[in-house]
Amino acid sequence: MQKALILGAVAIFAVGCTTNPYTGEKQASKTVTSGAGGAAAGAAAGAIIGAIAGNAGKGAAIGAASGAAIGVGIGVYQDRQQAKLRERLANSGVSVTRDGDNIYLNMPSDITFDTAQADIKPAFYETLNSVAIVLQEFDKTTVTVNGHADARGAEDYNMQLSQQRALSVSNYLSSQGVAAGRLQAVGYGETRPIADNSTTAGQTANRRVEIVIDPIDDQFNS
Repeated sequence: MQKALILGAVAIFAVGCTTNPYTGEKQASKTVTSGAGGAAAGAAAGAIIGAIAGNAGKGAAIGAASGAAIGVGIGVYQDRQQAKLRERLANSGVSVTRDGDNIYLNMPSDITFDTAQADIKPAFYETLNSVAIVLQEFDKTTVTVNGHADARGAEDYNMQLSQQRALSVSNYLSSQGVAAGRLQAVGYGETRPIADNSTTAGQTANRRVEIVIDPIDDQFNS
């Protein structure tokens, strides 16, 4: 049984060191971590079943394989969605990044809104249409639209503008078929900078709309 478990762990580690077939990145993402946890649980259950049948080692190996397959469900789902988003948003000015199982779309305000305005630029509708198409295809997620501002101007004004911009993006995605129950709009004003507000480049980076795509765990447990 110990030999079977060791071989299973080595196989999982090998997968974790290969290039992700969907994103093209080499990463030990949560996909692998979840798979390892599923394999461990599956191995334990399989060993018990195997012991009853007179072959605990074989039961552990089969259990580890099936457990890993269940464990990677969320990660693989997000891998595929991330790849689709990168394909559709190439050259749009929107960056697609990943943190664990969450996908982040960073939309600089200069390509989404005019200065001091919360109306989406007409030229950006096509980009949001592409986002909506992918979100409809991968519907086992929640979608949070976060608005952010730089530190220029009054705090209250920046907060209100960031909220209005987040709501504009959220409402448009809803109008394009993304279920309203999945969407949430939040304005953070100038409270969450990602760059130095004392520089022009930093202010530009801080003025942004960010979409966070988070898997709904319950959807993968059925």
